[in-house]
Amino acid sequence: MDDNEQIDWYIGSVFMMGFSGTTVNPQVKQLIEQYHLGTIMLSAKNFKSAEQATKLILELQMIARNAGHRHPLLIAIDQENGGLNNLCDPLHIRQFPGAMGMTATGSTKLCREVAKATALEVSSVGVNWVLGPVLDVLNITSRNQPLGVRTMGHDPQEVSEMGVACLQGLQDGGVATCGKHFPSYGNIEFHGSPLDVPMLSDTIDQLKLHGLIPFRKAVSADIDAIMVGGCSMPSLGTKVMHACLSDTVINKLLREEMGFKGVVVSECLEMEALHENIGVGQATVMALGAGCDQIIVCRSFTLQLEAMQGLRTAVDSAIIPSEMVAAAAARVVAMKERRTSWQKALNPPGVNYLSIMEPSHKELSLKAYEASITVVRDEKRLIPFTNSLGPEDEILLLTPLVKPLPASLLAQAQALAAVTKSDQRSEHSPTPSSTPRPDAKSLLARFRSDKDRVLMTGESVFRELGRSLARNTGTRILHTSYTANGIRPVHENLIERASMIIIVTADANQNRYQYGFTKHISAVSKIPTDGFPKGKSVMVIAVSSPYDFWMDKNINTYVCTYDFTETAMDALVKVLFGKKPAKGSLPGTVFKNAKQQPKQQWLVEHWRKSRDLMSLQELIGVIRRAGIEHPHQYLELATLAASSYLFDDIVMNDGSVILEQQNFVVRNSSTRALYGFCSTYFNPRDGRGSIGAVLVDPSRQNLSIGTSLHAAAMRFLRQKKGIHQISVGSRFPAIYLGIPVAPVPNIALRGLDSPDMNKSFKPWFRSLGWPDKSRTTLYRLVINNLAAWQPPTAISDRLSESKISFELISKHSTANPHPYFEKVMDHVRKHDNGKYLDAYKIAADDLGLEQARILAAKNEQQQILGSLILIWATNDVGKLEKYVPLIRDRSDPEEAGTGGIVFPVLAPTQLRLLALEGLVALATKHFQMPNVGGPGFDRAILDCLDNFEEAQNIVSSGGGWGFWHTFEELECSPSELKAP
Repeated sequence: MDDNEQIDWYIGSVFMMGFSGTTVNPQVKQLIEQYHLGTIMLSAKNFKSAEQATKLILELQMIARNAGHRHPLLIAIDQENGGLNNLCDPLHIRQFPGAMGMTATGSTKLCREVAKATALEVSSVGVNWVLGPVLDVLNITSRNQPLGVRTMGHDPQEVSEMGVACLQGLQDGGVATCGKHFPSYGNIEFHGSPLDVPMLSDTIDQLKLHGLIPFRKAVSADIDAIMVGGCSMPSLGTKVMHACLSDTVINKLLREEMGFKGVVVSECLEMEALHENIGVGQATVMALGAGCDQIIVCRSFTLQLEAMQGLRTAVDSAIIPSEMVAAAAARVVAMKERRTSWQKALNPPGVNYLSIMEPSHKELSLKAYEASITVVRDEKRLIPFTNSLGPEDEILLLTPLVKPLPASLLAQAQALAAVTKSDQRSEHSPTPSSTPRPDAKSLLARFRSDKDRVLMTGESVFRELGRSLARNTGTRILHTSYTANGIRPVHENLIERASMIIIVTADANQNRYQYGFTKHISAVSKIPTDGFPKGKSVMVIAVSSPYDFWMDKNINTYVCTYDFTETAMDALVKVLFGKKPAKGSLPGTVFKNAKQQPKQQWLVEHWRKSRDLMSLQELIGVIRRAGIEHPHQYLELATLAASSYLFDDIVMNDGSVILEQQNFVVRNSSTRALYGFCSTYFNPRDGRGSIGAVLVDPSRQNLSIGTSLHAAAMRFLRQKKGIHQISVGSRFPAIYLGIPVAPVPNIALRGLDSPDMNKSFKPWFRSLGWPDKSRTTLYRLVINNLAAWQPPTAISDRLSESKISFELISKHSTANPHPYFEKVMDHVRKHDNGKYLDAYKIAADDLGLEQARILAAKNEQQQILGSLILIWATNDVGKLEKYVPLIRDRSDPEEAGTGGIVFPVLAPTQLRLLALEGLVALATKHFQMPNVGGPGFDRAILDCLDNFEEAQNIVSSGGGWGFWHTFEELECSPSELKAP
């Protein structure tokens, strides 16, 4: 394949395109075969049923395979549940609550289960990419609220919690995910014409405190893709009209600051504001240049060709470097390799598998809907109806004219059956139980043959609700609709008759006629009449946005369902009649109890060595004694207190400070007892800060001592100029490497998957705003019977065959430099990711005094493959030893010592694993030798391994090495954490 052809494949990979019709048409076939299109976006117009969808998608994949595509097509759809499902089939695809409905359940577990079920269903027909979840944080003070219940609410924490649960569930079900709409559509403003660009007036700083929080959490949770919206952001001060065309939004904010490395998706370039103002060809070039990896051109074949040809022209004329297109294509390919394969693409399970899942998914759907129904207020105790209605009462059901939700085809089919009856009365009596209900298959067939007729009559959407109310009460239900025409004589007549009035609203905040109508009826109903001296009971049911009347206490009974699909209405009726309790909570109150727990604010003081050292020793003793019951929660910290030099800045011989330190205590000023201690470090050279340890007296836990210490540490770090990264855990000084978790057993359990992980520390840090998912798992190994250790079998032969040799640097000084010292330092600078360079610099001073040694592995060309430091406790404390307290843990100086094998740095070569094994073997052998530089050694510690396979290889090689401690290292930028 020549370079031009390769570029054509790259260009095809970076586009997402759709087509019309339920069968493959010549245009999409040409896009796949001739233009190498790599992603197809399907929508409701492409689907008739699950069976047809399976055949359509399989045919698309076969075309791609036969055309020489190396990877399957990405098949993307919007499947948000609730009111937005592109793939609908009442026989095989279950209906679940949408985003806000799931938030109302208050259960991240249930949210994840529903998302997984959704993914399993759509993946059964061949879909491998769901364009969700929606991560926008709604602004409830705005009338626009264009996304409404498609969002998870207005509270950033709730949106984050539920958003991460949703994306994890989708990934559990085997599909790729795409968070939208970055940087946020929650506070977007529209200005009339579709040609006007939607505007986001928030500044970046405002978004960081609100709208960006769920996206940061999603990035930390390893979301596959993020869609950037097509809105203007005047606050950026740029001339770019749309966020998805902005280098500032994508490359600087999303990529660099937030650290997102996945696929960036543009808004559809056919949206009128983009298409008309810029042109698809130009917009394509700008989107890719800004950092987008997937350019959406949804419908028009002419515009699709224009977009592809525009990008090709830009590459040919060097406006867009070919390397940039290749990099975008590579990110898309990486996602394909992660989420799909030809085996999966060409063998979709289809409707047979959907039939198998149907019973459990139906049960899950009912569970979710029943958990979402929210009774906000019921001051007159109208619910359940069985207690508040008499046999002579009549209920008036007033519903707005709205289009049926495409997500519930069965409901639409039943609506069709209703409107085709000769009796079109606006009042009906209870439906006799003997009346047969239409068969689902026949209803669906009738719907498909007369779909337009259904969509023309919104009144029919709520007819089944009226029938269900009638069936359950035995009471006459009076049902009519209302419109922007206001109160009509039919309404007045029915209001006069009814004893209870149920008003249904659907986004009254946007449809102001609903708001005015509801307020008027509510006010009129409170006026006493001859038949109703106390007025009439009024209930308002919001079947979409819960914000319609959520703050209006004049609405005495207010119920929210979050969508008006058939399943939602069934769950509503169960609640109204007391068959099921109302379990749902309003958005913004789901985690209210946790948020409103009172938090004590403890006085936090700076550590003073002369005052607090002895008290710290006592605190550590208390913690160690408590650790007898829970040994995996507490590390061996005997020398943390004894090593008083741990609490000074690290200063080099030339006077430069390479590590600033500020430690904090919560103490009893009368008794001088320490209740808590926190160590904090800042490296001014690379802008990294860390919280090295947080210790709290076990008898005083859950009193916010740790929270107060954390807040003080964060204030200290935030004030440091140039800080860009903060971590929980410090590799250097090596006290805690991160959040301590249970030691990994000496069996092949991966650290993050270990069932023994500590379940108390991580949630505490998460509650303080740290990311849910750790960046790195670190392992500390130990060998307690060093004398019995034997080198792994055949290690010498393997090293010899690979021509790996070793260099021990035991002496070095500026006046008498070791010939390999600078090579090792260059190796560390290149491969340590800024973690250990300072440790190696300090070790250089100890080499001259023979208080440390550096061991390096090299290949035949004398290139450094790996290095580590050997360190031990000496009578005259070495500089590096001060900051590795774990090696000085014996109270009796006559006892045998502990050898430290620390700070391994390995080059990413095929010999990496063997080089590490050789380094460890030689270092261990070194500590078996007498008079290395101190007392004899009976124990060795191997520290700071951040690769499970490498750690497991050392353990499984024999000789006595075993896992001792395991840590999760959390890392993020300061802006990802809320200010204390």
